[in-house]
Amino acid sequence: MFMNKLSCTIVALVVCLTLTAKATTPVHANSDTYQKAEALLKNQIMAEAAWAMQQKPVTITAASSARSAGGLHDFFSEADYFWPDPKNPDGPYINRDGLTNPDNFVEHRKAMIRFSKIIGALASAYKITHDDKYVKQAVVHLRAWFINRETLMNPNLEYSQAVKGLFTGRNYGIIDTIHLMEVAQGVIVMEKSAALDPKTTEGIKSWFNAYTTWLNTSQKGLQEKNVKNNHTTCWTMQVASFAKLCGNKAMLDSCTNRFKQVLLPNQMGLDGSFPLELSRTKPYGYSIFNLDAMVTLCQILSSSSQNLWAYETADGKSIKKGIAYLYPYIADKSTWPLKADVMYWDNWPVAQPFLLFGAAAYQNTDWYAAWAKLDHDPKVEEVIRNLPIRHPLIWM
Repeated sequence: MFMNKLSCTIVALVVCLTLTAKATTPVHANSDTYQKAEALLKNQIMAEAAWAMQQKPVTITAASSARSAGGLHDFFSEADYFWPDPKNPDGPYINRDGLTNPDNFVEHRKAMIRFSKIIGALASAYKITHDDKYVKQAVVHLRAWFINRETLMNPNLEYSQAVKGLFTGRNYGIIDTIHLMEVAQGVIVMEKSAALDPKTTEGIKSWFNAYTTWLNTSQKGLQEKNVKNNHTTCWTMQVASFAKLCGNKAMLDSCTNRFKQVLLPNQMGLDGSFPLELSRTKPYGYSIFNLDAMVTLCQILSSSSQNLWAYETADGKSIKKGIAYLYPYIADKSTWPLKADVMYWDNWPVAQPFLLFGAAAYQNTDWYAAWAKLDHDPKVEEVIRNLPIRHPLIWM
């Protein structure tokens, strides 16, 4: 269905780009922070890029599940915290919040994370070296996911985070595509290269334009937008990321207003915490995850005319207060005042982007030092699933 409407979508995209102004440019208050981060990460980036240069595309069409209600080109995943009911083994699954079911289908998510890792590594290497060979390799993967008829993914998540016996897909699954953000940002970085041809760029932007439209018009997209916790933060973060690629200033402005009028005032406590995340069975991990998303929104949306790093609500809530609240528990996890997370307690924190982006915005050397000492290449799948920004240099 997507391919049949491709020409119409491209026309819509051209109109969109014609009517909208240039996307906002992030504020980077401390370029010295970038230089230090590049020096620290360069060897890792070049090693990842060398690996990425050897990889062939693997899209969602390479794996399928009989439990999916969708087709070959439809992304499918199953809700992490749902398990068979011991009292009714063949019946609908039941929720066990915070406990991941290892038997659920997650192959499409793994393929998307791999794709994100490849594009993030290649874009980072290109930013450092300006060598077009990295862009040429990225184009192979980008075309496979977004343009080639045989292997592309349809631009919707109608069948993500399904629950056996209950739902063929849920709005909560939209969070899975946070791993397309570094793909979108990587394209922004590599678009400067002649190796990324206009036709491919147009096809990629057409896909993201169609997906952004789905996020803003479909039932599942609108449901996810109005969830009250980290899910709505991640919905806004994704829309902002994809709108930036497509040059959709109206959508970027909408995300900015949403951050100021909905996300920050409704989710942050007066002390800088996120009470909705603290009430979960994994309060430490979810607090980190939501703060990463909030800070990434500031990184995407801030400009010289609209600086979210400096924004403060009437009752004193700000992103700086959020970082200041959580930082002590990152620097010394033993001081965390609540119970340990029910799973993956020992695997957090890693090199959280909120520390680096916050350090650059506020010129805070303590936050940078904490980020520099943490793990920049985590291997635990659950950590990676909740860490969409793994190549921070392309965002700076």
